[in-house]
Order: sequence, then C-alpha cells, then structure tokens
Amino acid sequence: MVSLAQLWVPILLSAILVFVASSIIHMLIQWHKGDYKGLQNEDEVRAAIRKGNPPPAMYVLPFCSDMKKMGEPEMQKKYAEGPNAVLTIIKPGLPSMGPMLGKWFLYNLFISLVVACLAARVFPPGTEYLPVFKVAGIAAWLGYAGATPSGSIWMGRPWSITIKDMVDGLIYAGMTAGTFGWLWPKLAA
Repeated sequence: MVSLAQLWVPILLSAILVFVASSIIHMLIQWHKGDYKGLQNEDEVRAAIRKGNPPPAMYVLPFCSDMKKMGEPEMQKKYAEGPNAVLTIIKPGLPSMGPMLGKWFLYNLFISLVVACLAARVFPPGTEYLPVFKVAGIAAWLGYAGATPSGSIWMGRPWSITIKDMVDGLIYAGMTAGTFGWLWPKLAA
C-alpha cells in the first residue's frame, strides 16, 4: 500500500501546476473575460441595492418564501414581468486578490490530497503510469468540474460559462493525473 507521506511531492506539485495553469487561463489567455456582463443602468441598480443595504448573502428575485405561493397570481405575475435573478452580494471594498488566490491554492491542495487518498487505496507501488493517470484524472476532474453544471441547472448560469469551467477542470485534471502518474512510487529494489 502507498502512504500519503510517499505522495507529498505529487500532491504539492500538482497543486502548483494547476495554480499556474489557472493563472495562465485567466490572466494570459483570458478566455473567461466575456463571461460576465454589465448592466446599462448599473449606477441606478447599485443605488437601489445600496438603499436596501442588504448584508452579504445570496438573493433571489423575485423572492418566494414558500413554494405554495408559486401558484398565487401575484407571484406568477412577478415571474412573468421579470427580472428574474440570482444575486450574490459581497462586502463593499476593492477585491483583494491575495486571499482569494490563497484560498484557490488551498483548494488545489485539497483536490490533490483527495486524489492521493483515492489512488493510494487503489494502486500499489510500481503501478504503471496509465492506470494511475486514468483514476487520478477522473477523481481530479470530478473535484474541479463535477459540480459546475448545478449552477446552470438551478441558478440559470449560462451553459457557455459552465462548459468553459468544465474544460478548465479537464485541463487541471490532466495536470494532476499526469503528475501522479509520473511520480507514482516505484517498487522497492
């Protein structure tokens, strides 16, 4: 059996590689740049939200506190008139990239650790590259991309964004899988 201590190098290296790849995707290639749009009346919308002073949370427009009310004409009218939205309010202030990047790296480490836990239980030392690559890749892809469709299914997130995120996850999974396959512990001589 392979111990997690034997896998600390692929855990750390795969997390670093994914972090670098995501930086390239988002800062150099910028294929997510057009994912979000601005409102034509942004200042008015911002003023209306500020007036209500909502604390940071997720909000739904129109809000229906009880599913039984969905059948009421007033609620149906609100949905028919629109706008219908899922809105995330975050605390005011300039976004601080440092803490967000730190959390992203910790998430990369977490995914790599989960991949290591699975692969260590499945494969003995000396396993060839391809079997490790396949299992590690599937596990990593599920970690990076498996839940992204739920945002499109339940929250109306555009499928084009979800598909891009799933492709990102495939790239990250390939890097993770390649690292584990390459650095999988060899048989003791």
